[in-house]
This record gives sequence, structure tokens and C-alpha cells, in this order.
Amino acid sequence: MSLMNRFWIYQSERFPLKKTVPLLLVFSAASICVSARLAERPLPDWPAFVVGFVLAMCLFFQMRVCDEFKDAEDDRRYRPERPIPRGLVSPAEVLGLGLLTLPIAVAAAWLWYPPVLWCLLIVWVWLSAMTAEFGMPSWLKTRPILYLLSHMAIMPLIDLLLTSIEWLPAGGAPSQLWLFLALSFVNGCVLEIGRKLWAPENEIEGVDTYSALWGPRKATTIWLCCLLLSYALLVGTAFATGVGWISMSIGAFVLVPCMLGAQSYVRAPTAEAQERMDTISGLWVFFCYATAGFLPLLIGALT
Repeated sequence: MSLMNRFWIYQSERFPLKKTVPLLLVFSAASICVSARLAERPLPDWPAFVVGFVLAMCLFFQMRVCDEFKDAEDDRRYRPERPIPRGLVSPAEVLGLGLLTLPIAVAAAWLWYPPVLWCLLIVWVWLSAMTAEFGMPSWLKTRPILYLLSHMAIMPLIDLLLTSIEWLPAGGAPSQLWLFLALSFVNGCVLEIGRKLWAPENEIEGVDTYSALWGPRKATTIWLCCLLLSYALLVGTAFATGVGWISMSIGAFVLVPCMLGAQSYVRAPTAEAQERMDTISGLWVFFCYATAGFLPLLIGALT
């Protein structure tokens, strides 16, 4: 099998472009739009959005590559069906592809506005620390909440980088940007917990999931708390951008199927319910960024 074909299978399993591209398009574009709206500045030119998407794609793929090496021993022991343990691709091939994205990210930031490279460097420093488990892997893995929070901290750092595409050339970050950065942090928790709410029959020895750690009911309750906090931060961001009441109403409407899905999972944590929780988590995050980033533009165009 050719290298291209093997990488195509790899991406479908470990970095599915059909799901990742739409989410990162919305995430990166929304970040730039929110930054401009919060500061009451016009949107930057279209190359800013291209740079944002390129940086987001590079960084999220780099995170995937780092996970492959960080989790290599666990994958070898407990998940031999994954692409690297089963021999579909080698660690060197995946590393080579990941390293290729480094100069691409640097070039994108440099060509747009060189000071953006400082924000990119901050993300890389944190990603490196995450990959090394902050120098204390055993200690950190016995503290799952701290593990979750320390790893999800990279989300607002990535968002700081993406928003800096707008605010660095414009002269400064808006004062209420912290609301959107906090939203990214909590949305990271929604995604991470949601994708690790498994059916009992799918649990794997040696693989950490929140459903196994806390039980389906408690894990779902924690996920719901993150979901509601995400909603509150979305509404706070929306009020700062001038579309608070309509975002509150739409968000409350979208919350209903999310909560019903969570209730269904608690009642019967089947494989279908597991898949549904993963999908719901991704759709909620997509909705948050689409609403925060584009609803103010839509309302502005209609009024």
C-alpha cells in the first residue's frame, strides 16, 4: 500500500478531516470575528482567516502527533488496533508529517504579522509540557481532574493565538476577550468528557474514560455542568458583542436536545448512546463558535 493511501486511512481514524475541517474553519474564523467585534473594529482582510485556519489545522494535528507518542505504550498494550501499533504507519512517518507542519505554521504567522509568532511559541511551549506530562506523568494521571484542566488549558492558548491575528496588528486585545477564551477552555472540557462517556461493554482495561472513573451518572452530571457553564460564557460573550438576548434564547433551545441526550445516556449507556454523546458534544461546540462569531455579523447585516 502506498504511503499516501496509508496516510489517508490514518487520517480517517485519528484525524478525520470530514469532521475536523468544518469545526476548525468555524473555530478559527469565529475567533477572529469575536476579537474584532469586541473591540468594535472592522474585520481584517481575508488572508487573516486563511492564516487562522492554517494555524488551527497545524496545531491540532501537532496535538494528535504528540498524543501518538505520549500514549504509545498504552496503545501498544491496550489498543493494538490503532494505526501505529498495528503497523499501518510508523512512528517516524507520523512524526515526519507532524514536523512538516512546523514551518508551515511559522510561515503563515510570519507572512501575516511576525509578532503573532510569540503567541504561537506560547502554544508550542505548553504543548511540549503536555506531551511530557509536565514532568510528572504518574502523579498527574492519579489526579484526573487536574489532568483534564492542565491539558484543556491549551484551548484558550490556541484561541489567544487565533484572536491575536486580529488584535495584534490592530493595537491591542479587547478587554472582554477573557470571556471568549474561557468559553474555549470549557468547550474543551465538554468535548473531552463527552468523547469519553462510554458504554460499559466498550470499556477497555488500561484505557482511562470518565464513565469508568466516575460512573456514567456522575460523569454525565459533570459533563452537564460544563455544558451549562459553556452556555453561560456564550451568553456573556454574546452580550459583550451586542447579541445577548437572541443568543440566550437560541442557546437555551439548543440545550434541550443536549440535556435529553445526556439523560438518555444515563438511563441506558449503550454503544449508541456513547456515540450520541460524542456527536452532541461536537455539535454543541460547533454551535457555540458559530453563534459567538457569526451571529453578530448576521444581526448587523440585517439591521
